[in-house]
Amino acid sequence: MSAASHSVIDPVELTRDLIRIPSVTPADEGAMDVLERALTGLGFTCRRMVFEGPSGVGHDARIENLYARRGTASPNLCFAGHTDVVPIGDLKAWSAGPFEGETRDGVLYGRGAVDMKGGVAAWVAAVSRVLAQGEIEGSLSFLITGDEEGPALHGTKRVVQTLAAEGEVIDACVVGEPSSAHHLGDMIKVGRRGSLNTWITVHGKQGHVAYPDRAANPAPVIARLLARLDAHVLDEGYPEFPPSNLEITTIDVGNPATNIIPAEAKARLNIRFNPTHTGDGLIDWLNREAGALQAETGLRIELEHMCSGEAFLTEPGVFVTAVQDAVEVTLGRRPEASTTGGTSDARFIRALCPVLELGLVGQTMHQVDERVPEADLRALSDAYERVIATVLERLKP
Repeated sequence: MSAASHSVIDPVELTRDLIRIPSVTPADEGAMDVLERALTGLGFTCRRMVFEGPSGVGHDARIENLYARRGTASPNLCFAGHTDVVPIGDLKAWSAGPFEGETRDGVLYGRGAVDMKGGVAAWVAAVSRVLAQGEIEGSLSFLITGDEEGPALHGTKRVVQTLAAEGEVIDACVVGEPSSAHHLGDMIKVGRRGSLNTWITVHGKQGHVAYPDRAANPAPVIARLLARLDAHVLDEGYPEFPPSNLEITTIDVGNPATNIIPAEAKARLNIRFNPTHTGDGLIDWLNREAGALQAETGLRIELEHMCSGEAFLTEPGVFVTAVQDAVEVTLGRRPEASTTGGTSDARFIRALCPVLELGLVGQTMHQVDERVPEADLRALSDAYERVIATVLERLKP
């Protein structure tokens, strides 16, 4: 199939088609089928990668993923994104159906409009326009998951592991997360802090509050441990990153009575950390602190940890500059290179290649009445088209 025979795709209509599929994590409901049809029509070889296993939330999951590539030459520029969305929340609070894709006053409403079916559609549309102009020098690929909004155990993480084991080479990757802060193109994300979750259980001995000598109260012990951890200054920051922060997210003794010393006290915390630390290093520190208090008090303290991603930074260079130049030429503003925000699947892709995030304004993501101006979808697609051309040119061997 020649490049000229490909039809040009409308980013608004493709976004609407994707919104109309209720692909709430981990359900796919046909979202990958819509995307695969569009990419196959553009000459991509599509590979569905389905992974199953524990979901981390009490039941097994079956996750649909897609890796599609067009071309075999270098450089291979990849776009990564996800077709799954978060739950809608209160349906009655929506002014438009969350899965209807309604447009009002030039604004498209629906779950996933911003995060991130709109970004996926904008890149597909940009690719269709690039290919309509002729064959490219290099390759284009897509890495799309249905597990970004969930535990992220069987999505991009496993796709990346599989591609790496097979020797697939990706030279650079743009993730279509809604990176823009206030105006389209005002920010790209070139790094993210790592994230560590820890569950703490202090085991005591239940008893009557009037006879504390016959019991062992875990509540004061967990309070002391949390106070120590909370008072500790992890660092003063890192170049391009704010200071790491530890946040206590739950404290619970599950005690319905007023006259019982509880048998257990539990807490959970999350640490968002910059490259001063590694997940393993922070786990060692937490274990040491718990062990020291256990020795002091004689109560057993158990910790469980889950590091969902290490901190990373894509250093300034040809790739980052190429994207900034392309956005500035297209949208009239040069995006700030930022490391703010939560985690994304970029934390897995960094194992394959340099990666950054460029997408829509994220002000309504995960909210009721999530929405995007249709003009922003078209403008983002314009910017993506220039990004593709600029990156492929500057990364040529």
